[in-house]
Amino acid sequence: MAKKRDIGQQSIALHKKWGGKISVVSKARITTKEDLALAYTPGVGAVSSYIAKKPSRARDFTIQHNTVAVISDGSAVLGLGNIGPEAALPVLEGKAALFKTFADVDAFPIALNTQDVNEIVETVIRIAPTFGGINLEDISAPRCFEVEARLKKALSIPVMHDDQHGTAIVVLAGLINAFKITKKDIKKSRIVIVGAGAAGVATAKLLYHFGVRDIVMCDSRGVLSSSRRDLNVHKQALVKYNKRNVHGDLNEAMYEADAVIGVSGPKKIVSRQVAEMRDNPIVFALANPVPEIFPEEAQKAGARIIATGRSDYPNQVNNSLVFPGVFRGAFDHNVRMITDTMKVKAAQALAHVVKKPHEKKFIPGPFDRGVVSAVSNAIR
Repeated sequence: MAKKRDIGQQSIALHKKWGGKISVVSKARITTKEDLALAYTPGVGAVSSYIAKKPSRARDFTIQHNTVAVISDGSAVLGLGNIGPEAALPVLEGKAALFKTFADVDAFPIALNTQDVNEIVETVIRIAPTFGGINLEDISAPRCFEVEARLKKALSIPVMHDDQHGTAIVVLAGLINAFKITKKDIKKSRIVIVGAGAAGVATAKLLYHFGVRDIVMCDSRGVLSSSRRDLNVHKQALVKYNKRNVHGDLNEAMYEADAVIGVSGPKKIVSRQVAEMRDNPIVFALANPVPEIFPEEAQKAGARIIATGRSDYPNQVNNSLVFPGVFRGAFDHNVRMITDTMKVKAAQALAHVVKKPHEKKFIPGPFDRGVVSAVSNAIR
């Protein structure tokens, strides 16, 4: 724990020194009156007049062609919960820095002082003309589903809630390689998802689109099944994935499962449940910093393939593997909407980055060569 506190204190000191992780740098060199006349008035008037006649050409003359708005209401920040827009800003800045570092995408953090769905949607629609894409971040479920759906319908630029789809893509990539190692058919497997929030829902939908037909989901009250009368509309839609109509708690769900994906909270999975899975269990315990079960416990219980959300263990499921490449690809290939088929192709391409997957390396790292290009080439 001492090491964790040291990292936290170092990060606080660095953030104070930085005073923010990003800045605006001018591409235009303005050192003379002529430079000023071209970059600003009177020359810029001709550009504005041209765009007024042909608004669709704005992306050719402005930052629109390569700029993403990273937007949050601060309601679900990391594992910290609803801590507000000001507290979300360091995370949004970090995401903007990763966009630039990994994919040369210009991104700007926008923290909204509202958690009302209508106000969020209206605000994003009003600022959208400045941007070529919208990356939603750290918005709690189930509101995040409605926000994303409405914005995708209203806007003609790519919109993605990264907590949902970034996670789902990396999970699918990891599972593709994990099942390759265990020599099992992923499409005939039994997969359990612990957690029915944003990441869990998106992961289930993407796995189903990929061809997995036996998916059992659990929330804090147990298995999402036809016998439940307390499910909201989003959870009700997930009951159809429960092919064998499993009822009860996580014990019932994990019995003879091939893989379990934890996107919930600390210590939700116990060793006995892992021991009762099928041969060569696959365990993705992605809660961070404290996973559903620590890798040492899972391995002792018989797990063969293990991934976490932490950087201090092998095979980290990290959204930074995905979102830079997704928007890089969208900009390069003039994509207006990110489809499920694109997400599956991105997952397959990401899995292929690891040429010879094995237990200690079946998910690439963010600094591995070819990650961004693999994902971006799939978004077309």
